[in-house]
Amino acid sequence: MSTVNFGDELQDKDTEFTWEVKANDRAYHRQFKDKGFLCWRRQKYKNNAIHTAKYNIFSFLPLNLYEQFHRVSNLYFLLIIILQGIPEISTLPWFTLFAPLVCLLVIRATRDLVDDIGRHWSDKAINNRPCQILRGKSFLWKKWKHLCVGDVVCLSKDSIVPADLLLLASTEPSSLCYVETADIDGETNLKFRRALTVTHHELTSARKMASFKGMVICEEPNSRMHHFVGSLEWNNRKYPLDIGNLLLRGCKIRNTDTCYGLVIYAGFDTKIMKNCGKIHLKRTKLDLLMNKLVILVFMSLVVVSLVLMLGFNFMKKEFKVKHYYMSMLPQRSEAMESFLIFWGFLILLSVMVPMAMFIIAEFIYLGNSFFINWDLQMYHEPQDMPAKARSTSLNDQLGQVQYIFSDKTGTLTQNIMTFKKCCINGYIYDSDDEHGTLRKRNPYTWNQYADGKLHFYNRELEFIVRGQQDISVQEFWRVLAICHTVMVQEKDNQLQYQAASPDEEALVTAARNFGYVFLSRTQDTITLVELGEERVYQVLAMMDFNSVRKRMSVLVRNPEGSIRLYTKGADTVILERLHKKGAMEATTEEVLAAFAEQTLRTLCLAYKEVAEDAYKQWEPEHQEAALLLQNRAQALHQVYNKMEQNLQLLGATAIEDKLQEGVPETINCLKKGNIKIWVLTGDKPETAVNIGFACQLLSESMLILEDKDINPILETYWESSNKHKAPKLLAHQNMALVINGDFLDQLLVSLHKEHRALVQNVVVDEAPQESVQSRQISQMWRNFRSSMSPSPSAISKTRESPEVQRERAFVDLASKCQAVICCRVTPKQKALVVALMKKYQQVVTLAIGDGANDVNMIKTADIGVGLAGQEGMQAVQNSDYVLAQFCYLQRLLLVHGRWSYMRVCKFLRYFFYKTVASMMGQIWFSLYNGFTAQPLYEGWFLALFNLLYSTLPVLYIGLFEQDVTAQKSLRMPELYTAGQKEELFNYTIFLQAIFHGVITSLINFFMTALLSHNLSVSGSSSDYQSFGVLVAISGLLSITLEVILVIKYWTLLCVGSIILSLGSYVFMTSLTQSLWLYKLSPKTFPFLYADYNVLIQPSSLLVILLNVALNMVPALGLRMIYRALWKLRPKEEEEAPSEEVEVEPTVMHLRRGIPARRSSYAFSHREGYADLITQGTILHRPTGDFGDMTCDFPIPLEEELPSIGKESICNPRRMSVLTRKKHQHLRKGSSEDTHTNTTSSYPTMNRQDAIHSEN
Repeated sequence: MSTVNFGDELQDKDTEFTWEVKANDRAYHRQFKDKGFLCWRRQKYKNNAIHTAKYNIFSFLPLNLYEQFHRVSNLYFLLIIILQGIPEISTLPWFTLFAPLVCLLVIRATRDLVDDIGRHWSDKAINNRPCQILRGKSFLWKKWKHLCVGDVVCLSKDSIVPADLLLLASTEPSSLCYVETADIDGETNLKFRRALTVTHHELTSARKMASFKGMVICEEPNSRMHHFVGSLEWNNRKYPLDIGNLLLRGCKIRNTDTCYGLVIYAGFDTKIMKNCGKIHLKRTKLDLLMNKLVILVFMSLVVVSLVLMLGFNFMKKEFKVKHYYMSMLPQRSEAMESFLIFWGFLILLSVMVPMAMFIIAEFIYLGNSFFINWDLQMYHEPQDMPAKARSTSLNDQLGQVQYIFSDKTGTLTQNIMTFKKCCINGYIYDSDDEHGTLRKRNPYTWNQYADGKLHFYNRELEFIVRGQQDISVQEFWRVLAICHTVMVQEKDNQLQYQAASPDEEALVTAARNFGYVFLSRTQDTITLVELGEERVYQVLAMMDFNSVRKRMSVLVRNPEGSIRLYTKGADTVILERLHKKGAMEATTEEVLAAFAEQTLRTLCLAYKEVAEDAYKQWEPEHQEAALLLQNRAQALHQVYNKMEQNLQLLGATAIEDKLQEGVPETINCLKKGNIKIWVLTGDKPETAVNIGFACQLLSESMLILEDKDINPILETYWESSNKHKAPKLLAHQNMALVINGDFLDQLLVSLHKEHRALVQNVVVDEAPQESVQSRQISQMWRNFRSSMSPSPSAISKTRESPEVQRERAFVDLASKCQAVICCRVTPKQKALVVALMKKYQQVVTLAIGDGANDVNMIKTADIGVGLAGQEGMQAVQNSDYVLAQFCYLQRLLLVHGRWSYMRVCKFLRYFFYKTVASMMGQIWFSLYNGFTAQPLYEGWFLALFNLLYSTLPVLYIGLFEQDVTAQKSLRMPELYTAGQKEELFNYTIFLQAIFHGVITSLINFFMTALLSHNLSVSGSSSDYQSFGVLVAISGLLSITLEVILVIKYWTLLCVGSIILSLGSYVFMTSLTQSLWLYKLSPKTFPFLYADYNVLIQPSSLLVILLNVALNMVPALGLRMIYRALWKLRPKEEEEAPSEEVEVEPTVMHLRRGIPARRSSYAFSHREGYADLITQGTILHRPTGDFGDMTCDFPIPLEEELPSIGKESICNPRRMSVLTRKKHQHLRKGSSEDTHTNTTSSYPTMNRQDAIHSEN
């Protein structure tokens, strides 16, 4: 990973305002060209078609071959095939090796092609999605891929935005548009976008939109998801644009019937596609290790061949002296003879890297992929979704994962908020209906407004509510019904709530079912039905929620004329603003602690009565602060804070953000397997931390460091003299990091300066505690530094650039933490975090997510897992493995991953052993044949050894071997660490296999040579063929007995594979050494009855038995000794005391937050909705701007347009069955205002209908 990759988006070329978009003018954009490859010129403005596949019909063959020959083994085999084509040095026909190589390349190419076809299908499905594009004076249905920059698009409710659009107008008041961005940034709350006032008033018909010729001048396409700067030039005037005017590709339109937008960026120029990254060729650690081993073996063979060539030169001179007649034969020069002998030996020994090993490995990978696909334990019946291995080459790496990077929304959670419990006046009310038996018959039938969606029911609380005797209970539900920004819609005589966040909807729905029904709102009133009685409250002020205030308040005047302030917010801010703290408040704090332990999201509710004089004194201050042009937010915060004092606590709510099934158990199990889990989300820190506790990623005993705590650590990290000692001191600390996207910007792109508008929010009551916290942690690190001594390695590291040092320091700190949560991160930042760990830690990473915002992260990680969730299939189409639920990840890793890694490692180790054990005899034989490269074995034995005689047991190991069962693998996740530490196959294991093979070959060859010489003296035959057969049979039986010792999982299939392997040797040898084949071709089948002649002699059988015994007995003894020592090893480690535990008390006092209790406050909400309500922007208001639209809007053909509802989605002032009695209870002023707005809202409500009804 390089900081330059991320910095590219911050270069000046991206911030230059050179991107010009002219509305409704495709010809204007076609004239612009960008420089391409060589003299090629390409269109500057791309169309909206996307192509994420790696290959096309022309590039597949060359590009795939280029990728395949990045494997050193393929280059090695190609070299040997070329050498085999030279008759002077060839030992086998060239096509005998060429055919297997082509088979290997075809297998891998087919696998890559199948994966890429899936991407093509995904691209086609996306590009062919329908949308309405303005053509002429009407909107026609077209495909996404036909969309171009400058087109005007019409979108309806629940549509996905096809490109980055400038919002021109909508059917909502002030042309607001509500969007859900969970698929982009992971946030679950709705966001609003707003059109410019000029386009809202002017573009009121399709005809006017067709004549719209505005010019947008903005920044070049870039990946900054939350940043956009530009201007609209129209009618000789300029209007500023920002991100609040932009609808990003991938957003979903919510709570808005229809909206209209101008395409600014299309296709790969859109911000989400700029964040998606490219497809990388993923290679496993074992694959990379095999590349190095092939090079090592090849260099060794070159050295051995050179030595044997020198031996040939020496023997040749000595041979010529003894046999003078050899000089009479025609001869080549000594140099040519040496050259040919060298290459002859190289070809003869090339079987040390057998092609069969790589071909069998492909079938092993394929088989293990099928086992993943067929695993019923990972089949999710509700979705009818099995697990799927989309990549077949990464199975072994599933057993080596060290870091998991997970999305939150839709991956860990279901994004379903449920009202779980509440505490009122110190009493906890839990649900009496946990199993849903009461909900089947709806316990709220006494309430005509109950929607039956509330999963919470408490009989005692219902009795108290309906009794109307407890003031605290009444005010509790009144707070929930009044203090919010929810909008209401009527449909089929039913209320439908449209909330900016699922939290608010859950709270207002709970109040509704308990009889406190939010009925409607106007700009300055809110109407409730309280236990059947309609009450209208005059809204005097709305004090909006934001991440600094962590609370929302509404100041209202009730029908009796008294003024009350209703507040809800985080316990940390509500409790410190109470009038008094008595027994009830203390009890509520204990309840909040209990809720926090249950990982429920809590809000505290409070209220107070405000005297008329106090309000009259406060109201001018509020008006003055609201009219400020500078520092308005800070002034309003101070005014709000003044009112929100001396509150009376009512209680607390507890909402459950439902996790996916089995998430806590899965995370806990993976942590035991030494897998660290990072959560990367675009959501708020409070929400992410709460989910961290809910899924047991965080615990109460953890020291949680935030951005402000980490900066002092990083500043002092490189000042310390000994870098390696500092992390060691923290190795036993139970720490976690919680950081945000801004911190990552500073960490990763400190060289690339970007002009930012930074808003400093200062909270007086929180600043002292934070500064003390930072000073304490900084002092802790200074204490560590003072005890360190200089280190040469540390001095060398200081030569790195400051940016690299800072990145390395952060990675070292993060790697010591048990968990890391990154909040408010963009899709590109997610990928950069993954790349950062790969760069500095060289660890195996796995990324898992379910949305388009996770695609870049999935592509960057060594292994990408896509969840088949509700946010589309883009993550699935770009992933290596597909799961239906997060909980299946533990089985994928701990069972299939560990098995695959263990199987492949055993397969490789045994294959190298058996190859060396059999083929090293060729080298020993050269000592006896004058170094002439004469083969020891029958040619057919060499050809069929790896194909038949020893293949099936090896294939069984690669496909079916198990050291423990699946159940034990899940119960003992500690076994997984073997793969992380690369214990089962590494350079040491490889050398052990080579050494073992050499010893086996030495015993088989020299014991046979020694005994054959003695037997020949006694009269038994000891010819060349008999000797070769004895060595071959001894080797084959030795490696077969070795595989019997290696295999731990014995089945009938295992026994059958061994019997078939030995049986194939008997059958094929009888065939190739038969008389009729010898008669057909004596040179091809020279070993006539060689095996038969050897095996009928008892002395030969004794030689074979002795060789096998000498090979097996020491190996069996060493295995028993090793297992005995291995059993003693854990006890020794347990007895050894840790030297680092003593430092733990040093930082125990640095725990964040309130020492006695953790706040579980979390609330998904976006600031600004309260202003929209109080200003009347969000409400339907009378306006005369659209009076001509009934004659200006053409009607597109019926088959070209979707069915669009006639009702406005957000019009609380309309007369209906539910609200007719409202005016009888309004005071005169409110009544007049309401009547005026109700009767004049008709044109606005029908704006959408007019757009589609002109013709």
